[in-house]
Amino acid sequence: MVNNIPRVGVGAVILNEKQSHVLLVLRKKAPEAGYWSLPGGKVEFMETIEHAVKREIKEELGVDIHLENLLCVTNHLLPNEQTHWVAPTFISTIHSGIVRNMEPDKLGDVQWFPLENLPQKITMTTKNAFKYI
Repeated sequence: MVNNIPRVGVGAVILNEKQSHVLLVLRKKAPEAGYWSLPGGKVEFMETIEHAVKREIKEELGVDIHLENLLCVTNHLLPNEQTHWVAPTFISTIHSGIVRNMEPDKLGDVQWFPLENLPQKITMTTKNAFKYI
């Protein structure tokens, strides 16, 4: 971000029915390209964070989610990538639909991971959110 204005992005910790696995996406684009991340995206003007996270998950993964609760708000500060995001992150479950990569230009992969065995390369916001689980 070259305009030096913090942005607001939302993320979802999407758990499976047994709450033993979390759904992560592999980022293709900056910030943190090549890292696994919670799915989500930016909040649009005059959009609530709850609507934004549901919309972003539908756009990225083709599923509707149920928001359980707000898990935390994380900071995504990467000076080398000129990135400053504030990210409300929700605990959620899939309400309907089948998970698929709807944005292959942005996402390299979509996978379920056991909560006790996350990949090594995860984004800063994902690491920060998992401190609260």
